[in-house]
Parts: sequence; C-alpha cells; structure tokens
Amino acid sequence: MWPFRRYPVVPVIRFSGPIGFATPLRPGLSIAAVASGLERAFSLSRLPSIAVVVNSPGGSPVQSNLIFKRVRQLAEEKKKKVYVFCEDVAASGGYYLAVTGDEIYADPSSIIGSIGVISASFGFDKAIAKLGIDRRVYTAGESKGLLDSFQPEKPEDVMRLKAIQKDVHDVFIGIVKDRRAERLTGRDSELFSGAFWSAAKALELGLIDGVSDVRSKMRELHGEDVQLKVVPFGPGGWLTRLFRLPRLSQPGRGEGALPLALADDLVSAVEARALWSRYGL
Repeated sequence: MWPFRRYPVVPVIRFSGPIGFATPLRPGLSIAAVASGLERAFSLSRLPSIAVVVNSPGGSPVQSNLIFKRVRQLAEEKKKKVYVFCEDVAASGGYYLAVTGDEIYADPSSIIGSIGVISASFGFDKAIAKLGIDRRVYTAGESKGLLDSFQPEKPEDVMRLKAIQKDVHDVFIGIVKDRRAERLTGRDSELFSGAFWSAAKALELGLIDGVSDVRSKMRELHGEDVQLKVVPFGPGGWLTRLFRLPRLSQPGRGEGALPLALADDLVSAVEARALWSRYGL
C-alpha cells in the first residue's frame, strides 16, 4: 500500500467585483459578505502563506477599509504572510485591498493605482426648468437637501463635499504609505493623483513588487506539488441567491417586491459597468 502523501496547501482568497454594491443578484464585496470566508482561509493550512487575488475597480471606501483591517488582523493573529495577485484591475478600492499584501504582484497588463476619491452625479435643474416642472423639497435641517441633482449647484455645498473627499483621500494615502513604506519611489503628487498605470510603471513607482501569477509564485515558494485551494465567500452561487430573492407572495413584501429587486439589480449593474469602464474594461 502506498503511504498517504500530504501536499502543501495554500488558501486562495478572491476579491472580485465592485466593493460595497449590494442587491439580491449582485451582493458585492463587503465585510459582512467576506468575514466568514476570511476566517476559514486563515485557518485552513499550516503553511505560512495566504494568497489573495484582487480583480476590482473599487467602490465603497468604508468597506475597503473594513476588509483591509480584517485581513491584516488575521494575518497578524495567525502569523501568515499575505501575497496579493492583481488580475485585470486593482484600482481605487481594489488597490486598497491589494495593500493588504506583504508583497503585491500583477500581470503585465494589469491596471494598478487610482489612489483617489471620486463622486459623480448629474444636474437636472435646467432640464426641469425648461420642461416647466417644479421641484418641491421640504426639509428639517438646512443642509438636508445638500447636492440635490434637481437643484442648482451651490459653491458651499461643493466645498463641503470636497472637504469630506479630502478626509477620505488622506486615510487612503496613509494606508498606502504605511503598507508600502520605503518601497514607494514616485512623488506624492503623482502617486496620489488618482492616476492609474500598467504593471511595469506601477513596479517602477513601487506600488507592486513584481510581475507574476499566483500559481507560479506559490510553486516558487512551496514547491511544484503545492495545491491552491480557493476559499469561497458565503453559501452557494447564483442559484442560491436566486432562491433568496423576494417572492411575490412573501408576507409583508407586497406585489411589487420582485420587480423592485430586479430594478435595484439593474441599477447596480449599470453602476458596476461604469466603474469597470473607467479603466477601459
């Protein structure tokens, strides 16, 4: 009888898609969605390595930070070294997740960076005025209708928004500087301008540590027999989520629940498509 042979196993965590988007069919990346999977991944193997694959155009800065903090907490508790591998894009919140890594690698064609904060909307005040439509808004609190798309833009409102964006940007910059420390070689005005680059330039700027993929790097570290085990987040896939959709007969939901859920998902899909398209994807 052949003796039982144990192969070294490296857990793989995949952060894929926009961060913070939540609808029935597009749950997105959030701390609530990934927490249990992270716990499983960091307890799966005795090897000192964890592989994280990032393919995200960004999204919520809050959820990016919460996921970042949990990965780093687990890495310190379990004494694991985190290796991050960027796929199509690790930009904005996607790069925030990438800096969970002690080392960051990318494909030659990966898009890296976009260390900035953005807010986008439309102004409809002139359109509704032309159509003869009155906008009626009643609030308690003079700033409750701040940046209403159907009201003329006010300079003081824009200044308030920009102040908030600066605070969020400063947090992002601080995390990147702390995690990448002496490896950053670019000027702050370049690195933190919101610009993004291909892997070659990102390597030159110190935003990543090399060009590689998860299988090649893990074989280099742990031998040709190493096994990669992807740890999923949450139960089931699209079919499970389909059966969790609100039913027309579900008590308290009302007859419009399912169409509303699908409408929410359509809006989320459009917003997600806009995030990806920002990086030409």
